[in-house]
Amino acid sequence: MQSRQRRTQPVSSDLAANRRFLDDEIGLESCFELVAKKFGFAGREALLVGVDGFIKDGILLYIVDSLTRLEAADVLPNPMEKLHERFVAYMECELMDDMYDAADEIISGPVVLFVDGADQCLVIDSRTYPMRAVEEPDLERVMRGPRDGFGETLVINLALLRRRVRDYSLRTELVTIAARSQTDVSLVYLQDLASEDFLQKIRDSLDQIDVDAAPMAERSVVDFLTEGRKSRLNPYPVVRFTERPDVAAEYLFEGHILIVVDGSPAVIMLPTTAFHHLQHAEEFHESVFNGTFVRLVRYLAVLIAWVGTPLWLVLAQAGDALPPALEIIGPREAPAIPLLVQFLFGEVGVELIRMGLVHTPNALATSLGIIGAVLLGELAVEVGLFNSEVVLYVTVSALAYFAVPSWEMSTALRLSRVLLLIVGGILGPGGLAAALLLNIILLARIDSWGVPYLWPLIPFDAHGFLDILYRRPMSVSKRRPWVLRPGDPTRGG
Repeated sequence: MQSRQRRTQPVSSDLAANRRFLDDEIGLESCFELVAKKFGFAGREALLVGVDGFIKDGILLYIVDSLTRLEAADVLPNPMEKLHERFVAYMECELMDDMYDAADEIISGPVVLFVDGADQCLVIDSRTYPMRAVEEPDLERVMRGPRDGFGETLVINLALLRRRVRDYSLRTELVTIAARSQTDVSLVYLQDLASEDFLQKIRDSLDQIDVDAAPMAERSVVDFLTEGRKSRLNPYPVVRFTERPDVAAEYLFEGHILIVVDGSPAVIMLPTTAFHHLQHAEEFHESVFNGTFVRLVRYLAVLIAWVGTPLWLVLAQAGDALPPALEIIGPREAPAIPLLVQFLFGEVGVELIRMGLVHTPNALATSLGIIGAVLLGELAVEVGLFNSEVVLYVTVSALAYFAVPSWEMSTALRLSRVLLLIVGGILGPGGLAAALLLNIILLARIDSWGVPYLWPLIPFDAHGFLDILYRRPMSVSKRRPWVLRPGDPTRGG
């Protein structure tokens, strides 16, 4: 990667010189979790260096025990090659001749074996990963379906994908970004389905990352990938995240590309459209009829979360200008505070409750939710600060907001709703209509690595439009979206 200027230093045949190098570069003697074990075998001195916490003691004990049984003649004339090919009976091992490469491996977790008199070292990837148990992600729960979810360990996440995608064309490319954090990132795709154009664009974007660290894992990678693009000032997400292996596998079979970042349970899926953010795994673990019903209800929730309160505010402020059929809209009592201000305070209140719940221990979260949602709302109405209709519609809008499966999309809709409230409350119906039109134009101009964000509406595609309305049976859902195959004029098939 371009984020690190590569230095070189040959492995010395002097064991003490190699140890001094490691002490100078990675603090072998000053970092207590870096451990070094010196031992002898076949008439030679050897040094094992690794990170405490990554080391599998049983494997190393077996390797050291087998080495100490060797005679000097067993490892001649090339001791490191003999160890690699015959005497270290472990699959994941590799010879290296550069000390900087060896140091990179040590701080990443593998154990490195140095032998006095040899100008190579042996990297033994016997690390074990500190990790939590595989469990269902909180943000993507389903009534029926698998309960496993991605964790913070890259190889475990790839194993969860391999379990579901036993395909010869599955490819996992590994790159390292950020000079200091040395974050591992894996590009995952099906070679015969993924577009080479998309792949090359993503590879080029990863190659251009030139930073010291990626502390926020997947969020850092997405920020780097979208840097300088039209989406920088766009609140709507151009990638989709998931913590469910079944969802990630389904996207692979459609021809999408995954980015798995070590240290994060959220897998990045791209390219995506707006409608990918409105799909949930629950729809595919229900029957076709039930799944379609849930999907349509979710689309209704999206409309309510986006324009529900701005539309009601505009109609309520119209007052006597409303036709008789719509006179039911509007407050029964004259508001003590302008309705726009009430709605803005309501939006802030819902956000404060959400933030409070996130930072509250689980034992108190339910109590805080009841206090915020019920008591504060009732008190605000009783003292005259809020109209009861405002509390009702803010609550309905919040429920619809939480029904959007993609957290990033729901946040973008909330921000857009607040802007529509302000414009509609100040400029009236004409201002709201103009703001909605500008919002739709913005969405139509967005692309996710060349894929139109509003496809299949803009550009319109009848087959794709039917797919987003109707949850197709798995037995007939074999078509890939044509937007994932640039240059292919067919629609499905």
